[in-house]
Amino acid sequence: MSDATIPTESAGTEPTESKPTAAWPGAAEPRPTAARPGAAEPGTPRTAPADEAARIAPADEAAGLDAADPLRAKRDAFTLDDTIYLDGNSLGALPRAVPPRLADVVAREWGELRIRSWDESGWWTAPERIGDRVGRLIGAAPGQVVVGDSTSVNVFKAVVAAVRIAQERGAHRDQILVDEATFPTDGYIAESAARMTGCTVRPVAAGDVPTAVGARTAVALVNHVDYRTGRLHDLPGTTAAVHAAGALVVWDLCHSAGALPVGLDAHGVDLAVGCTYKYLNGGPGAPAYLYVAQAHQPRFDSPLPGWNSHADPFGMASAYTPADGAVRGRVGTPDILSMLALEAALEVWDDVTIEDVRAKSLALTDFFLRCVETYVPAGRVRSITPAAHAERGSQVALRCAEAGEAGEVMAELVRRGVVGDFRRPDVLRFGFTPLYTGFAEVERAARVLADVLKEG
Repeated sequence: MSDATIPTESAGTEPTESKPTAAWPGAAEPRPTAARPGAAEPGTPRTAPADEAARIAPADEAAGLDAADPLRAKRDAFTLDDTIYLDGNSLGALPRAVPPRLADVVAREWGELRIRSWDESGWWTAPERIGDRVGRLIGAAPGQVVVGDSTSVNVFKAVVAAVRIAQERGAHRDQILVDEATFPTDGYIAESAARMTGCTVRPVAAGDVPTAVGARTAVALVNHVDYRTGRLHDLPGTTAAVHAAGALVVWDLCHSAGALPVGLDAHGVDLAVGCTYKYLNGGPGAPAYLYVAQAHQPRFDSPLPGWNSHADPFGMASAYTPADGAVRGRVGTPDILSMLALEAALEVWDDVTIEDVRAKSLALTDFFLRCVETYVPAGRVRSITPAAHAERGSQVALRCAEAGEAGEVMAELVRRGVVGDFRRPDVLRFGFTPLYTGFAEVERAARVLADVLKEG
């Protein structure tokens, strides 16, 4: 075990490189530990070690951590109530900047300026402008991210385009590797892309991609963070291994963007996709994004060549000529209302670094795991989220010991003001959004969970 000692289920070790971060304010100094694969790097934020924490009441520790939290003022930027909201990994809370911005878009930009707003209000350039804002949070230099469409549509664009690039290198590249535990849509899309490009799909464990990739591999489609378990996969190492085999990689960042550093440019990622309604708080159905590394943009051949990605969209030519740059990732008319809501939501990040967010995320999840160990009766739940910082995203998944009880447990938690979600048949998921989640809420959530399990 590393930071929390609640039992965890082993799911393999896939250490991920990460930059050391400053120790979390108010946390105790890390205890010396023997080096081991996947262990947290020196300086990684921690809550108090288990032996010291045993002498501190969790509620008192939470108060100290909240008082020292440099991000605590960010909570006021969101519309929240007394509910403990731990489902930001499914839908982020509403930023206060969004309603007035949308009111202005509807009443003035649409209501008064009408069609003039495509130019005068910057509607036409919104996909790339907002894409650059997202790019800052995922380590992408300007000009490589375009916002629009859904994650599913962008997965299709990215995988087909990646296969086409790979097959330019050799027609023998006829396999698409897919994370076998992927979110179902990614698998469905990969199957469709394979039929379209003459490939076959080969499901493999995300941690096995570096050894599974070979001469026939065209592209590997991998999730950065597993949506069920919260396991953080090895983006740098996997990307390097795929490239060494001459293939390309597409990363799904839905459960990592806005929660931890990604470093797309730094690690040479080819293409990436992600949603904006989770940790980026863009709202229900908010547009997704597509990253195309600058080096691949001249050869990016989208399977959905819409008029919005044409070099001269208003020329209305019958023949398609792709635009230069990330604009090639556009398809049809941008969904302006949701796109501008996202732009307003992203303002909350203007004075925040993703490294500080990651530090707090690790501290929150450490603390929650230890509170669960302290409060919950032994044997009732088991964490399937890796304890090692280098292998953990920003959620904690707990497997219920009794078959079929997870849904009832989560429903009762919601009735008592603790909102998470569950994945059938037996997993409780709790997502921690550092911009608005506090340590006192985490401690209370663990206590309520314990009460529900004791009474059940």
